[in-house]
Amino acid sequence: MFLRMRTTISKLDFMIAGTQKSGTSVLTYYLNQHPAIAMAHKEEAHLLVQPRRHFFDNEAMFASGNINYNLLHRDVAVTAQTLVTGTCTPVYTYWKPAMQRIHDYNPSIKLIILLRNPIDRAFSHWNMQRDRKLDSLDFLDAVKQEEKHAREVYPQQLRKFSYVERGFYSGQMERVFKFFPREQVLAIKFDDLRRDYRAVTDRIFNFLGVPPFPRLKNREENVINYARRLTQSEREYLFSIFESDIAKLETLLGWDCSDWKPW
Repeated sequence: MFLRMRTTISKLDFMIAGTQKSGTSVLTYYLNQHPAIAMAHKEEAHLLVQPRRHFFDNEAMFASGNINYNLLHRDVAVTAQTLVTGTCTPVYTYWKPAMQRIHDYNPSIKLIILLRNPIDRAFSHWNMQRDRKLDSLDFLDAVKQEEKHAREVYPQQLRKFSYVERGFYSGQMERVFKFFPREQVLAIKFDDLRRDYRAVTDRIFNFLGVPPFPRLKNREENVINYARRLTQSEREYLFSIFESDIAKLETLLGWDCSDWKPW
């Protein structure tokens, strides 16, 4: 059964809530093609309110109690065909207060969460920061300095250097399930999206309650020109950090993540 069409927004119906560097841009591109889905014009809705301002991760706004949800809705253009509305902000699974705030906003909201091999995610995140001239350290040095960075910067800046911390998915998913029932959460492997985007988007359309849309145009995910490849020794070092958390995630989601092993 599909939802009824709408012309205004009282609450968003879904969010792509995680995780950064895991295919959220290309997934947003696919969902935006569906005529029954209306999403924010820009990908990361935490940056839509004002330049350098955020929404569910905006600590100053929530501390003030002056929360204007219309700012969250204003960049979502509904049409006569719209059945569901949503946004994409992949920081939300990582930002600890965000899930409760989202639940307070709409306890019935559906969450889509993309999870990538945390080793590859960390390397991609570091490359993005390197390209932006925000981190001059080599990758392994940056990983080893992450704890030091965390002590020296303000919480809002942690998103710049959290290459490893963002990859501890089990705690993030436990926090999601603390506030939302599993039937409102769809977790997807990044590699599944790359391998068969049509099968994955069909699952998402069914999850959101919109009709199938077979005319999707393909698009490769954003590509960063890496200065070099991740070495085997680096991959093994990172896996030693993530191994126990990956095992917890497998139990939590019923997944087989053996493809994340470095051998």
